Amino acid sequence: MSEINKKIYLKSYVGRVNVNTKWKALREAIAWLENSQDAMADDGFGTFYLTTGWTSSYPETSGYIIPTLLKFAEKENNAALKVRAKKSLDWLLKIQKPSGGWQSGYVHQNRPEIVFNTGQVIRGMIAGYQHFGEEKYLQAAQRAADWLVAIQAENGSFNKHVYMDAVRVYDSYVVAPVLELHAISPKPEYVQMAEKNIDWILREKQNAAGWFADCDNTIKGNAAPIIHTIAYTIDGILDCALLLNREDYLQAAIKPAKVLADLFLKKGMLNGRYNKNWKGSQDFITTGGAQLAILWHKLYIKTGDEFWRKAHQKMNTLLVAIQQRHVHENPTTKGALFGSFPFWGRYERFGCNNWATKYFADTLMWEDEYGD
Repeated sequence: MSEINKKIYLKSYVGRVNVNTKWKALREAIAWLENSQDAMADDGFGTFYLTTGWTSSYPETSGYIIPTLLKFAEKENNAALKVRAKKSLDWLLKIQKPSGGWQSGYVHQNRPEIVFNTGQVIRGMIAGYQHFGEEKYLQAAQRAADWLVAIQAENGSFNKHVYMDAVRVYDSYVVAPVLELHAISPKPEYVQMAEKNIDWILREKQNAAGWFADCDNTIKGNAAPIIHTIAYTIDGILDCALLLNREDYLQAAIKPAKVLADLFLKKGMLNGRYNKNWKGSQDFITTGGAQLAILWHKLYIKTGDEFWRKAHQKMNTLLVAIQQRHVHENPTTKGALFGSFPFWGRYERFGCNNWATKYFADTLMWEDEYGD
């Protein structure tokens, strides 16, 4: 009933959000991530579904949850969160494949290594090395990056060890952390790999309106990909633009980012999917909303244009209004974002997917740094 009321009276819920509400939402989101680790048989992070309960740990998202916990731990001087992050890092080291990659899917499935998931665990290993200074995390990231270099296709895409055996443009979100690794442990191959991938996307997969082909996490959905994977793609291109000082990459990221920010600022909501003409369909995907807010923030920092800051803060307000359910909840859902709004939407239906809450916490922390 609460979700139905919120859908009907969403404008009212949005109007209740203020700075204090956002801090409360951030603390509850971090607490839920802690609960999602405690519910696991190991030190990874899982997802909770109203219909089936907790999953097993998800190596991919555990990898990029680690930087979120470490950033909040620094902000709050929270030693216990640092311990949690380190336990997850050490668990990920144990399950790294001999090739250097990390598996697809949930840990109990024990699937072969896969490109995208490996890139996300690299993010965690970099954060772990920078925070704890232990060489084992840097070495694990290097092994993974070297594997990615070795399997990249000549045209710049990844067509081996990929989900559903299909090339996807959101592997830009894989090459970006490899570039971050290059800044710590330089290898010309890392730069070459990133440039080849982004050049391929811009040359073959982005249309004049800024939209991307081969962008969905399914094959049948490529005609109208979800904003979750659209945001991955833009963010990867944007990070590469910033790391390489490439104006062409920057403009390629700005074009779709602005289309979606314009749509959001005009309507106060986004659809979950968009076709090549930026016509939307399906319910809002909260994960993608949080990711878009983060890249809008990055563009504000880069350009100083208040347009991006306005979009970032407005999306954060919407997400907090969605997260704050004003009903008694137990730890399985309290503080989490459901994958869709309303939670019966098609993406991660009835699920508190841990990556939605991770990005939600990230974007709220970025807003806090504005200092106003």
